[in-house]
Amino acid sequence: MAIRLKLYLSQAIPILSDKDDIVEVITTFFNAGKTKNVAPLSVIQLNDTRFSAYSDVPPLDLKDFATTTALEQLRFVSISDYDYELKNMRVDLFENFAVATFTVKQTGMVVDNYSFRGEHLSMESRATFVFGKYAKWKIVHLHMTKISN
Repeated sequence: MAIRLKLYLSQAIPILSDKDDIVEVITTFFNAGKTKNVAPLSVIQLNDTRFSAYSDVPPLDLKDFATTTALEQLRFVSISDYDYELKNMRVDLFENFAVATFTVKQTGMVVDNYSFRGEHLSMESRATFVFGKYAKWKIVHLHMTKISN
C-alpha cells in the first residue's frame, strides 16, 4: 500500500527541479511588475545584511535589502502596461548556491501622476541573480546592467 501511495503521489504532484524553482523565482520577480503584487519581492529575496543589489536604473550604487525592495516596489507600481521577456536563461547550480544569467527586455509606460503624462519604457538589460539555498531558493545578490533603450 505504501509503495502504491508513493508511486501515486510522485505521478500526481509534479516535482520541480532546483533549476525550475530558480526560474520560478525569477519569473515571480518580474511578474510583480505585471500584477502589481509586490509582496512576493520581500519573500523571494534574502532579508539579511548579506543581501546586495546593483540596478539598471538610478541610483546605480550598491544597495541593501530594504533599499532594494523599496525601489523595486516603486518601480513596478509606477509602470503601467508592464511586460517583460526573459532570454538566454542559464542556471548553474552549486552545492548551496546558484547563479542565473539572462537578458531581460522590459516595456511599459512610466506614468507621472502629477502631470498626467507618460513616457514609453523599452529597455534590455543583462542580469545576474545569485541564489542561496535556504528552506527555499532566495535571491542573495542581483545585478542588472542596461544594454539598450
